[in-house]
Amino acid sequence: MTFEQLNEKMGGKLKQSEWHQHSYGGGWVENSACVGSDAFVGSDACVSGNAKVIENAKVTKNGWIYGNALIYGDAWVASNAKVFGLARIYGDAWVSGNAHVWGNAKVYGKAWLSGNAKVYGNAKVYGNALIYGNDRVCGNDRVCGNA
Repeated sequence: MTFEQLNEKMGGKLKQSEWHQHSYGGGWVENSACVGSDAFVGSDACVSGNAKVIENAKVTKNGWIYGNALIYGDAWVASNAKVFGLARIYGDAWVSGNAHVWGNAKVYGKAWLSGNAKVYGNAKVYGNALIYGNDRVCGNDRVCGNA
C-alpha cells in the first residue's frame, strides 16, 4: 500500500516523516514502533504506536498492531486482525479474520483466533484452543488445551 492509502485508511492526518516501510515485507511502521529485522510486515499491514513485532513474527493481509502490543515468536496476525493495548501474541499463535485482541489479553501456544472473535481484558487463550466466529473471551477467562 502507498503512504497515501495508509493515510486514508488511518483518517488522513498522518505525517509521512513519522513512518517508514519495513525492509522485510514493505509494510508501514510508525517510527515510534519497533519491528525487528527478522519479523515480517507485509505490504498491506501496519505497526504503529509503541507496538513491537520481533523474532519471527508476521503481520500480513491488513493486520494492524498498535498501542503497546507485543507480537513475537512465530506468531501470525493476518487478514484484518487487530492487536492493541497491552495485548501479547506469541509462540505459534495465529490471529486472523476480523479478530481483535486488546487490553492485557494473551494468545499463545498454538492457539488460533479467527472470524469476529474478540479476546480482551486479562483473558488468556493458549494451548491448542480455537476461538472463532463471534466468540468472546474476556475478563479473567482462560481457554486452553484442545478447547
